[in-house]
Amino acid sequence: MNKHSTSFRVRYGETDQMGVVYHGNYAQYFELGRIDWLRKLNISYKDMENSGIMLPVISLQCNFKKSALFDDVLTVDTSLVKKPMVKIEFNYTITNQDNELICTGNTVLAFINMETSKPTRCPDYLFEGLGF
Repeated sequence: MNKHSTSFRVRYGETDQMGVVYHGNYAQYFELGRIDWLRKLNISYKDMENSGIMLPVISLQCNFKKSALFDDVLTVDTSLVKKPMVKIEFNYTITNQDNELICTGNTVLAFINMETSKPTRCPDYLFEGLGF
């Protein structure tokens, strides 16, 4: 599975006094898309961490095109960029209920062995879930 869509409604607490989504929330929206993308592969962050692997974000990019507003229904499209090795990379597009482009983004995460705090290869079960 290369692409997955997740929709949600913007909550009041995610906006400023003008009703515009605060820019810092987009990292959380990307995370929402990533976690749901993994869940569709029957893989959970929690299970991954329980098995000794964590996935910290090592790079995040966001390009804003239009403001998202309180009560908008946003859709995060999450796409895997390439076969994961020691890192996994995702591209994102966020659109509103009118299919207007709100932003595009990219994150790179590293597979880290929690015991050694060193980079490690992508777990086999993730490769299998991706069909590699």
